[in-house]
Amino acid sequence: MKKLFKTMTVLALLMILLSGMTAGKSEAASNTTNQDLIIINKYYNKLAYYHNGYLEMVVPVATGKTWDKTPVGFYKIVNKIKNRPYYTGKIPGGDPRNPLGKRWLGLNVNGTPGNTYAIHGNNNESSIGKYVSQGCIRMHNIDVEKLYDKVQVGTLVTITYSYKSFKELTKVYGYEFKGYNM
Repeated sequence: MKKLFKTMTVLALLMILLSGMTAGKSEAASNTTNQDLIIINKYYNKLAYYHNGYLEMVVPVATGKTWDKTPVGFYKIVNKIKNRPYYTGKIPGGDPRNPLGKRWLGLNVNGTPGNTYAIHGNNNESSIGKYVSQGCIRMHNIDVEKLYDKVQVGTLVTITYSYKSFKELTKVYGYEFKGYNM
């Protein structure tokens, strides 16, 4: 009986995961107002930004220090903040000690309103490319400033852990890849 319960639990979790992948795929494919897509691949710790089907940037990032810290899934940018204060440490926005850097792109991860998880800059450039964060996606300040200027609230963000290339991942997510614009 325990074995049957475990098997059913695993199957249920797989069905939930697959339904989430399908929902994200169809949402990316039908996104007509904003043809942008950001893919964050934790396997390589890289971020790819697509605009109107063209790859515009690929940059290194830092992600969660453990698997669960930066959740895999389909999300959206729900807010954009310049020089966000670091409330926990009572450090004002724009202060060089601020670990959030100069730009914040808030994500609706796990139903949050963009105040918990984000793509943001940092004050520790040596952390980029590593698994060190509490869940956010850290970027070099110069890279996040460029991305901030390009993306809109509502841009789709996919966080994955895959050995596949970004081009292959666009097919998986139903995004029409047209070429490179880098």
